[in-house]
Amino acid sequence: MNEEFRDALQEALSRPQKSISPKWFYDGEGSALFEAITRLPEYYPTRTETALLQRIAPEAAGEIPDGAVLVEYGSGASAKTRILLDAAPQIAAYVPIDISPAALAEAAASLKADYPRLIVRPVEGDFTREIDLPAELACRPRVGFFPGSTIGNFGPEGARRFLVEAKAQLGEGAELIVGVDLAKDEATLVAAYDDAAGVTAAFNLNLLARANREAGADFDLNAFEHRAVWNADESRIEMHLVSRRDQSVRVGGASFAFRAGESLHTENSYKFTVGGFEALAASAGWTTGRRWVSPPPEFAVILLR
Repeated sequence: MNEEFRDALQEALSRPQKSISPKWFYDGEGSALFEAITRLPEYYPTRTETALLQRIAPEAAGEIPDGAVLVEYGSGASAKTRILLDAAPQIAAYVPIDISPAALAEAAASLKADYPRLIVRPVEGDFTREIDLPAELACRPRVGFFPGSTIGNFGPEGARRFLVEAKAQLGEGAELIVGVDLAKDEATLVAAYDDAAGVTAAFNLNLLARANREAGADFDLNAFEHRAVWNADESRIEMHLVSRRDQSVRVGGASFAFRAGESLHTENSYKFTVGGFEALAASAGWTTGRRWVSPPPEFAVILLR
């Protein structure tokens, strides 16, 4: 029994609008499904950001000090990390932080094999909570890396809080490279989170399967459907699991009612303007060093100091 997940789920289902943190997507199966999502034709963020990083890598590498530690938040498969490592051989150490032990172990082993001179020190944990970086690397300059527009999964205050905490964790003189998805037309956005092959739907529904495996729940996955909607007022894509019928679900001995059409809100993905994000970063104590924006569908990589 994953008691932390059970407690979080019980709290989530007790709210007037049932909602839960997207961090619970990422067990082994969820991480694998997300990697599959990143290869879908509709899911532009990964390929757009990757192409942008490949183009700007020499410029970004020029901003990274010798002997630096690269600290990646929510590292997953560490695919984009390789672009920076190849362009910036002066990076001495890499600290991937991820909540999925399987994804973390696989990525760390692969990087150790491919970059034998690189010090790799994986940290398993939730990067939204206080995490101690490896003490042996404390004296090196630090560069944070937060690609994928994962910062869009936070609300505005949560994003600001993350930026404040990252600034404190990385320390004085640090830099932070952030991938930021920019607001665009609704059709492009919705398709990216509701693909024709149903991979994103499987990813969303896996949250319920995980709850059944780990949190003592009895969700009927056939009684829920995936839904992605664009909330223009909040500038965010929302993902929901919508109940197909009136039903009752048990989680760890507690019972929760769903009405037909009622949803469990599983994720937000906020979309930014460049100016809006830079103002948010400034409110957290960062200044903008460099910014790069891709051709449409627009995605930005922003270097903060």
